[in-house]
Amino acid sequence: MNSTVFDSVLFRDLFGTPAMRAIFGDDAYIDAVVRVEVALARVQARIGVIPAHAAETIAGSCDPARLDRERLRRDTDTVGYPVLAIVTQLAEQCGDAGGYLHWGATTQDIMDTASMLQCGQGLALIAEALDELRAHLRRLAAEHADTVTAGRTHLQHALPITFGYRVAVWLSALDRHSDRLDAVRARDLMVQFGGAAGTLASLGSGTEGLRIRAALAEELGLRDPEITWHVARDGLNEIIALLAAIGASVGKIGTDVATLCATEFGELAEPFVAGRGASSTMPQKRNPISSELMIAAAKLLRDKASAMLDAMMQDFERATGPWHIEWAVIPEAFLLLSSSLSQATHIMAGLRVDTERMRANVDRTGGLILAEAVMMALAPQLGRHRAHELVYQACDQVIETGGDLATELSRHPAIVAVLGTERIRELCEPAGYLGSAHAMIRSVTERKRL
Repeated sequence: MNSTVFDSVLFRDLFGTPAMRAIFGDDAYIDAVVRVEVALARVQARIGVIPAHAAETIAGSCDPARLDRERLRRDTDTVGYPVLAIVTQLAEQCGDAGGYLHWGATTQDIMDTASMLQCGQGLALIAEALDELRAHLRRLAAEHADTVTAGRTHLQHALPITFGYRVAVWLSALDRHSDRLDAVRARDLMVQFGGAAGTLASLGSGTEGLRIRAALAEELGLRDPEITWHVARDGLNEIIALLAAIGASVGKIGTDVATLCATEFGELAEPFVAGRGASSTMPQKRNPISSELMIAAAKLLRDKASAMLDAMMQDFERATGPWHIEWAVIPEAFLLLSSSLSQATHIMAGLRVDTERMRANVDRTGGLILAEAVMMALAPQLGRHRAHELVYQACDQVIETGGDLATELSRHPAIVAVLGTERIRELCEPAGYLGSAHAMIRSVTERKRL
């Protein structure tokens, strides 16, 4: 019986993707542990710490597919960690050479390094998914650079913007996250090899242990750290914090899209898929399911980041519990973000944009959205305070009695004397008050990656 949304047959593809589950599944984890053990034997043989024939036998004999899974489960439950259970069976596969397995290593060395291999694969998938989403957003921003819509602050009409501008704002955050991903992958994907208390004492008092660590890092494609990081968990914390931050930025997109799909807005719709977002009682419903999942993932990812901060507070040279938090948090964080990015890409690949509804919503307040434009045009001659006062009076009249701002402004002699009726009409055209929106859209959509 499946007990969580991550392994539930019903829910798992709403809170993860098959590709990410494959990276963090039991088989993949066991494969990673075996890979680390074999790589360790190889580099130790090259350096002369263990016999070459032993390393050859280990490399040729260790087969994760032959491990007894039920025995692994029982032994892991007894020991509290899976590495000893795996190494015991691997040693049996290797015969006498099995005595050289796990030489100078401690359980956390192997588990941390295996986790880093998984994180590396997971981050590669995240980067790929992020690039795909960014490509769709870049296209949308360019396509709708001139699509006038209402800019909203505090859920109220503020000033006219374009839908392309709004999309470019979404994109800009994801572009910066892409840069952060590159930095995190270079800085935080580190090999772990320190032995019992991190000092590599079992390998002698010279530099042999450090040479092994460096060679192991190179063999596995990980960074060689300056010092053992058994209880310095900032690297993993940064990885999960970044996943949460990306999830929050995608969740912001989901919030905007879901809101604009509301009947009263009607400006956007998620791609139509027969039956998607249907209600069991209301045949007309097309709920913004993908947006809702993006929002949910963002909220859950926040808790993962919080838990990782707790896991950083570890005692002395080996933790008494915080490490275990990571075992649950890391896979779930990767799964959640993979789902969020997948849902966002689905939306943006086929987003339905109602440009006529956007313009109708801009016009529904009778031009009040251009009040600042008129005020700023009056200010050089009347002063900003007096200009604000006059336009405020006109706006108040429109709100109270209906009509439109241009007509009401034209009834004020002081305003007409400065601007004239033709200039008032020009100032009340939304497309004429977009500031530097187009230039900023281009700066995002034409951005050259560093």
